[in-house]
Amino acid sequence: MKIAIASDLSGYDLKTAIKDFLLEKGYEVLDFGIEDKDHPKPYFEQAPKVAKAIQNKEADRGILVCGTGQGMAIVANKHKGIYACVVDSIFSGERAKIVNQANVITLGGWITAPFIATEIVEGWLNRQFCEKMEFKTDFLTNAFNKVGEIEKENFK
Repeated sequence: MKIAIASDLSGYDLKTAIKDFLLEKGYEVLDFGIEDKDHPKPYFEQAPKVAKAIQNKEADRGILVCGTGQGMAIVANKHKGIYACVVDSIFSGERAKIVNQANVITLGGWITAPFIATEIVEGWLNRQFCEKMEFKTDFLTNAFNKVGEIEKENFK
């Protein structure tokens, strides 16, 4: 699995920790920066890089890190086929995949400690849509399909 990752200045340290974790676990990482703290770029420039990598099938999933994760999620979700969730706990990370079929997660460098972030990422990467929620598979599948209909209606 290839993971695209990017951050702004506020998320740089956390992004670096997550990237190191992913590489250690054997994932292929496509890093869109920032490369260092001396060359900052804003979240609204960074998020599209990961979103487009997923749209172009250069990456399977994406991780974005800014101060809160919120700005990155807003921008990522402006791209067709991108389903980004802000996550700040292992539970929310897992549920981003299980319930919402999220192909992007966003985290906050001001909020989440690196050792928690790596657990969140691992939980998200190791879960499948509807896993642990099999009793709601029909509902979750229908809900995801409805989101797809809304997307088609609004992304023309």
